[in-house]
Amino acid sequence: MDDDSRTARWEQRVAYPLGVASLLYLGSYAVWVLGEDLPEPLPDLSLAVLAGCWALFVIDYAVRWRLSGEGVGFVRRHWLDTVVVVLPLLRPVRIARVYDALQERRPGRPRRPLQARVMLYAGLSAVLLGFASSLSVYRFERAAPGTTIRTFGDALWWAAATLSTVGYGDAVPVTLPGRLVAVVLMGCGLALLGAVTGSFSSWLMQRFTLDEDEERPVGD
Repeated sequence: MDDDSRTARWEQRVAYPLGVASLLYLGSYAVWVLGEDLPEPLPDLSLAVLAGCWALFVIDYAVRWRLSGEGVGFVRRHWLDTVVVVLPLLRPVRIARVYDALQERRPGRPRRPLQARVMLYAGLSAVLLGFASSLSVYRFERAAPGTTIRTFGDALWWAAATLSTVGYGDAVPVTLPGRLVAVVLMGCGLALLGAVTGSFSSWLMQRFTLDEDEERPVGD
């Protein structure tokens, strides 16, 4: 069995557990950031869950690196996976693996059209990534001097404006970590928005073409 098939089998096997771990990581991070008034065991428990989920991400990365047989080239070829291991809050951008793995386990069921899948992936990734970025920015900005992001609601508003590339400017990060999060979110927002608009445009063109073909008289 070649390396690619072994890697594909591993990815299919762990896609669903890692998807659950990604959501669990995000939920635990939310508890850790927002749960200032929670009883003492809960913040410590959330940190333990964060560490455990991150360890699973590292193990998955190491196993796929080993199975690939590419050596250092694996890091360059799979740069997004490398970034996600370093910044695990970016795991939402890998959520598409869960859907693909479930479809491969049920080969008899029809798959959605490509455009619908792209819009589904991009929309879900945007929601999860926006929520994760809101938590990160709120953590760094809430106590910073001169901050305009004082509540988690402010952080959610800022993330929505940034992801949609509107950028009203009423909520702006002032700390270096907050601005780094903003840069990442801007880049991801442009990519996700481009994926959605491009797929929607492609779907519209297909629909118009089909309608024209159906309306065209036979023999033309």
